Amino acid sequence: MFEHRHQPLVPTAVFLRRLARSGLAFVLLIGVSLAIGTTGYHWIAGLPWIDALLNASMILTGMGPVDRLESSGAKLFASGYSLFSGVAFLTSVGVLGAPVIHRLMHRFHLGLDEESGNDDQP
Repeated sequence: MFEHRHQPLVPTAVFLRRLARSGLAFVLLIGVSLAIGTTGYHWIAGLPWIDALLNASMILTGMGPVDRLESSGAKLFASGYSLFSGVAFLTSVGVLGAPVIHRLMHRFHLGLDEESGNDDQP
């Protein structure tokens, strides 16, 4: 997906397209995760849609629940959704930041190759 460290740095337009694709993937991952949480809180915990959205948003971002859950099923859903949310949010942030980190590291490696005189290596 990304160029090898001995290849030249891609033009800014290519980098911005990569960043846009990562941003779209980020939005989709967060959106699907939020939809799962909102639906679960509504149907399993019996919360109104707006309260379900609030609880799902707060759990997804690591802030914690807002409403007290009464049923065992709702508590089990909330536990599972909390674990899923931690992984989903961190993965989403990694997907969003990958092009930026790669570009910085690639530029750093190109600078090291130029300083050491190893420009002719494949």
